[in-house]
Amino acid sequence: MIFWIASYPKSGNTWLRALISSYYYTKDGIFEQNVINQIGQFPEKRHFQDFNYDQNIVTDTSRFWLEAQKKINLDKKLKFFKTHNAFGSLNNNKFTDNINSVGVLYIIRDPRNIITSLKNHYELNDQEALKWMMNENNYIYDVRNFEKDGYSDFQFVSSWNTNYKSWMVQKKIPIKIIKYEDLLNQTFSVSKDVIKFINKTTNNDEKIDREKLKNSVNSTLFNKLKDNERKNGFSEAIVSKKNDKKIPFFYLGPKNDWKKILDDDLKIKLNEVFKKNLVELSYN
Repeated sequence: MIFWIASYPKSGNTWLRALISSYYYTKDGIFEQNVINQIGQFPEKRHFQDFNYDQNIVTDTSRFWLEAQKKINLDKKLKFFKTHNAFGSLNNNKFTDNINSVGVLYIIRDPRNIITSLKNHYELNDQEALKWMMNENNYIYDVRNFEKDGYSDFQFVSSWNTNYKSWMVQKKIPIKIIKYEDLLNQTFSVSKDVIKFINKTTNNDEKIDREKLKNSVNSTLFNKLKDNERKNGFSEAIVSKKNDKKIPFFYLGPKNDWKKILDDDLKIKLNEVFKKNLVELSYN
């Protein structure tokens, strides 16, 4: 069965995957970069090899979302998958259901801090980044492999608001909402709750290995991930359109504080646009 690690882009999904992969896929909990590959992305081209779709039509793989997941689940083993896809249907095609999915962790982040990371990752200015976050029809795909793969790994992201609400309001799959800020400030405690939720949802009665979890937490601190990327690169970093150099994936981390970084006009605009959401999510 599939266990989702879902989020809007640049919300902490990679950090959460690093924590989970180091806990479940190593003996001692010590994170090594290759272990994160144990948690793949859905959808990707490899999931649709047996299906007749047009890779030049943006949404065409959505016709096979459920069938691809059934194929993944044939061995009846637990698998974690990252996704930025919104929950629900696209062109009457469901993204997932309770037959194929056993649970979901959804990590949410203050949109006023997301925008800084989006600007860095996609090389956008303030207005472009805000428009990106508000676009109800927004989608992403791997631009690096577009010439040979087309839209094979298309993900329907929608807006920041729609993305988190689509997962939060669904009642088909057990869900745990994690605030990035809580994970940052109480890493061990929140990580422990995450492991408890995964084990309970998947009927895993193993006790939490505290020492292993401590190692997972300590080996995935932001500065360590950033330093590792500087030395060895990172597979999910993309190449800049300006100079053909890779854009650092691990950017600001704990230093990403919208109150200190954003200019006043953008602060005002974000607070206006996301006013109801900020109240609902208790973001001050």
